[in-house]
Amino acid sequence: MGFCRRVLFVAATLLVAIGYKQFRDATGPLPVPTLDPKEYWGPGDVRQYKEDPAIKPFKVTYSPEVIEKLRSKLNDTPTLVKPLEGTAFEYGFNSNRLQEILKYWKTSYLNKWTEREAFLNQFPHFKTQIQGLNIHFIHVKPKVPAGTKVLPLLLLHGWPGSVREFYDVIPKLTTKSDDKDFVFEVIVPSLPGYGWSQGASKQGLSPSRIAVIMKNLMDRVGHKKFYVQGGDWGSLIANMISTLYQDNVYGVHMNMCAAHGLKAILKSIVAGFAPSTFIDAKYVEYYYPAGPKFMYLLAESGYMHIQATKPDTIGTALVGNPVGLAAYIIEKFSTWTNPSYRQLADGGLEKYFTLDSLLDNIMVYYLTDSITTSQRIYYEAMSASEFALAIDRIPTRVPAACAKFKYELMHALDWALRDHFTNLIQSNHFDDGGHFAAMQLPNVLYKDLVEFVKKVEQ
Repeated sequence: MGFCRRVLFVAATLLVAIGYKQFRDATGPLPVPTLDPKEYWGPGDVRQYKEDPAIKPFKVTYSPEVIEKLRSKLNDTPTLVKPLEGTAFEYGFNSNRLQEILKYWKTSYLNKWTEREAFLNQFPHFKTQIQGLNIHFIHVKPKVPAGTKVLPLLLLHGWPGSVREFYDVIPKLTTKSDDKDFVFEVIVPSLPGYGWSQGASKQGLSPSRIAVIMKNLMDRVGHKKFYVQGGDWGSLIANMISTLYQDNVYGVHMNMCAAHGLKAILKSIVAGFAPSTFIDAKYVEYYYPAGPKFMYLLAESGYMHIQATKPDTIGTALVGNPVGLAAYIIEKFSTWTNPSYRQLADGGLEKYFTLDSLLDNIMVYYLTDSITTSQRIYYEAMSASEFALAIDRIPTRVPAACAKFKYELMHALDWALRDHFTNLIQSNHFDDGGHFAAMQLPNVLYKDLVEFVKKVEQ
């Protein structure tokens, strides 16, 4: 019996050792990969392409005929099915509320389109050609006295947002104020395939490859090193820029921080047994209980499965269709801002946003016919080659900050984030706010970003 026990002990030890090695191999740190900085995404043969490095002014301008065509479409809407009795947004966008928004859109909003156009043009817009694509961006240089410290900042939006998300925070960032001894020079691009930025003609334009384009854009405007901030896809792309180009980033600030991979999952499970051991007790509800959090994410991610598998199909249903586009996009500004807004007949849409701001964002998608190309990022992000990068297994020493708004779709434990962000110097929780923080709570996001940059600069 003693011999058998020794054999079993040795066998068990070997199994544990093998299991540990496999775990270490599956979760250990990886080196920074090198991605092609000249990879071509435009139409046709790259051999026929010669990049034009010129930066050209751009204005948002559309003819009265385009606007009147939109109005005619809004005047010829289908008969919308009435919501079920006693329901608000539980089944999706409430059609009664949608009718109200469509009426406002075709009358009050379109009647003042020249005013909205001027609003969108209040900041300088430009386009430049990078890797075969015409990339649109806003570039605001602060007007400050000589000697004022000016820091370059790249702001990145996600889906279903646009550069419009940042309009309320840009003036705060680019204006001198008592709360900071620096100002920002702000660059706000439309991601490729979004708004006025050209979409790819080739397969594979994933978040990591967009990070390359964004880095090239910053080179183009004269900044070899810069700060970067983002939410949604902008958060992931900011993460990738700060991982792939660590010598070129002063700091990265995100308002949707995610940690993927086996180690992060295991840490989340372990912390779930005694959350307050790993998280301040007053913030446990941001992360746990895991079951309801997962069910909420599942309920809000049906769109993602469609866009990650058949983006062109859903895009065809939405392009040129203002009614469908409004319902599909604006609904996210309801439930992603606060899940309890599902129970409100008006979707809680005007608690933080104005109808003008929501419709500005819709107009970006409608006028540019960019809904399909904007959705393809989901397909490319789920590709085997993108997963193979295993970005969370590549440590980055760039100073990092995470702003955690209470009603964001997901949150990652700092314990898990630090495996990747080895210099996570700020992680703040906020008792309000959701997915579109820059648009919903611009003052809060601004102050958190300034607090972070002060720490880095000191």
